[in-house]
Amino acid sequence: MSGSAADCQYWERLLAKECRLYKLRNKQRISVSAASKLLCNMMLGYRGMGLSMGSMIVGWDNKGPGLYYVDDNATRLSGRMFSTGCGSSYAYGVMDSGYREDMTVEEAYELGRRGITHATHRDAYSGGVVNLYHMQEDGWIKVCK
Repeated sequence: MSGSAADCQYWERLLAKECRLYKLRNKQRISVSAASKLLCNMMLGYRGMGLSMGSMIVGWDNKGPGLYYVDDNATRLSGRMFSTGCGSSYAYGVMDSGYREDMTVEEAYELGRRGITHATHRDAYSGGVVNLYHMQEDGWIKVCK
């Protein structure tokens, strides 16, 4: 997530609560697409009110892996690679120049680390807590903090 810490924390917790409620009501986990749509719909009601939040919704459901970008303007995009925040243009530069379809897992980790390093080094407002996760069908693993 990127943006105001308070906004990010609030909306992340609210989305998590709604996803848990969905699971209780429907006896199955919400899809990645539906979770991102839920956050997007929440943002719609607050568009133009000064929120500061950009988020990547990542997961694995019965349709396979899913990656979505949702922001405070209720923009919702599906894709294979996203970066969010004020340092994202630097990260995109690294990712665009180094990404290959046939990368090994270790090469992908290294590319992610380099993208984050360039974003936080080149942009004075980037940084804070940075976590790198690998999402897989059976769950996620924390690669580094």
